[in-house]
Amino acid sequence: MGTAAQHADTHPSLADELELVREGAGLVDRSERGKLALEGAEAIEFLNGQVTNELAGLAPGEGRYAAFLTHKGKMLGDLRILSVPESAPDAGMLLLDTERVALQALFDMIRRFKVGFRIELHKRTVERALLSLLGPGSAAVAGAQGLAGAEHSSMPVEIGSVPALAVRTDLGVDLFCQAGEREPLWASLQGRGAGVIDERAAECLRIESGRPRYGLDLDDTVIPQEAGLNERAVSFTKGCYVGQETVARLFYKGRPNRHLRGLRLSALAPAGSELRLDGRAVGRLGSSAASPRLGPIGLALVRREVQPGSTVEVGEQGLTAEVLELPFPPAPGPG
Repeated sequence: MGTAAQHADTHPSLADELELVREGAGLVDRSERGKLALEGAEAIEFLNGQVTNELAGLAPGEGRYAAFLTHKGKMLGDLRILSVPESAPDAGMLLLDTERVALQALFDMIRRFKVGFRIELHKRTVERALLSLLGPGSAAVAGAQGLAGAEHSSMPVEIGSVPALAVRTDLGVDLFCQAGEREPLWASLQGRGAGVIDERAAECLRIESGRPRYGLDLDDTVIPQEAGLNERAVSFTKGCYVGQETVARLFYKGRPNRHLRGLRLSALAPAGSELRLDGRAVGRLGSSAASPRLGPIGLALVRREVQPGSTVEVGEQGLTAEVLELPFPPAPGPG
């Protein structure tokens, strides 16, 4: 396998962007993500019966990460559920943020099961912009130093006269605002010291942190435990929700057939490339990136018999990958 130093020079701009993020705050536009809002006195009660995490007692300014499933426990998508505080866009509502590929399934699920509940569903994908700040300087740039430490917590902010909802993420702060105010918000964030980064830099950081993305690493064949999502996304003490029986049975009595693993690749390979161990298919490559720190890396769901430390074949071009536990280990030192 090549070392991180050997690969760093092949992407100098990417290396520079990641250095910026590690020292300050990088800015990327993620407005294309799917967004919905639920309004009404029974919004939390309704959604609590549909998703995997506990929402009871969710207070304004708090949030949860969850999955929504088929009756057989397979993922239809994942989402952030944000209880929007006063003085922010969509105040008093639940703001639902999901991958664009999962938006229609989420919309259909809500429309199908909300009958009899006092709730209203609003589309927000086009109406709301989403700008992401990544790095240790994110809260300062967003004026959101008051955010609680918990991921998905939120607070209203005003940046250059633009009102926005600031949300704590694992890597920084997300900002939701009215779509028509995206450009002035973008300019104000740059004026406060945020440096614009490419989407590939943001994806590299996500992969390095070992977080899977629905539509790339996860699909409707995946049970949350296989993807390592139980701790973040699943409650085993809440009441019933769609797909609960399968998820609980696997957790208490079974073993998942697959595990989400990291791959240290000999070279980048296309998404979907077959992974083989001793000539037998054991998974497919999901996300990948040329990390300046770690070299070519990727994420994949691989069969449970493939132990960390194993070497698998990748695709048909003679490539290989070392299978690793997540998160990825620190980059090797010089020499």
